[in-house]
Amino acid sequence: MTFDDVRKFALTWPEVEDGTSYGTPALKVRKKMLARLKEDGDSLVMPDVPIDERAMLVASQPKIFYFTDHYADYPIVLIRLSKARRAIVEPFLRRRWRALASKVARADYDAREGA
Repeated sequence: MTFDDVRKFALTWPEVEDGTSYGTPALKVRKKMLARLKEDGDSLVMPDVPIDERAMLVASQPKIFYFTDHYADYPIVLIRLSKARRAIVEPFLRRRWRALASKVARADYDAREGA
């Protein structure tokens, strides 16, 4: 999977837009970062992943999930897109989107999707 693949499905959600963050392509919701491409061009910087959950992900799937010293103290996990599938990436993005999107956007999306 690539960042373009991530963009294609995330941009179908209400209030998601293209942007940049730290000079790299990013997806934003209401001007807040949903996720961004890391400088290596292959890793997704995924915020709002609690450190204990991140530890479990890294331990169970180290080829996909990792973090660097820079992110050690933050609730962020890095996802190697070249090793991941949409079924792995999308739930993290959807959870973050739900935290950032307006109540109206979430309700409209849920009604449209039958959630």
